[in-house]
Amino acid sequence: MGRILLIDDDRAFSGFLASYIRDSFPLLHVEICNNPVAALQRIKAGGYDLMLIDLEMPSMDGMKLLSFATQAGMDKNRIVILSGRDANFLHELCPMGTCLAVLNKFEARQKAVLDMIFSSLQKKSAGT
Repeated sequence: MGRILLIDDDRAFSGFLASYIRDSFPLLHVEICNNPVAALQRIKAGGYDLMLIDLEMPSMDGMKLLSFATQAGMDKNRIVILSGRDANFLHELCPMGTCLAVLNKFEARQKAVLDMIFSSLQKKSAGT
C-alpha cells in the first residue's frame, strides 16, 4: 500500500483531499497531520511514498518542512508543495527540481496533476 503524509493546517481541505484519495485510489493510505511541528516526528520516522505539504501554515511553513524532510532522507521527487497562491508565484519560490511539483490546491487543472501522481503511486502499490 502506498503511504502518503498530508501536512496541512486546514482541516476541511485535508479531510476533503484524504477522502478523495481514499475513494478514488483505494491502494493508497493517507495520514493527515494538521500540525506542522507534530509532522516532524512522522517525517523522521519515514516510510512515506509521497508527502503533500501546505506552503503556508502557522509555526512552520512548507519550505522548512520540505528542507527538513529532504535532510531526513525523503527524496525531493516524492514531495508536492500545495498552496492557494498562483502558479507563477509558486514556480518562482520552488524552481524546477526543488520538489516533484508545486500546485495551487484550488485550481481544477492542478487536480489533474495530482491525479496523475496518485495514479502512478497506486500502480506501483499494485505492482503493475
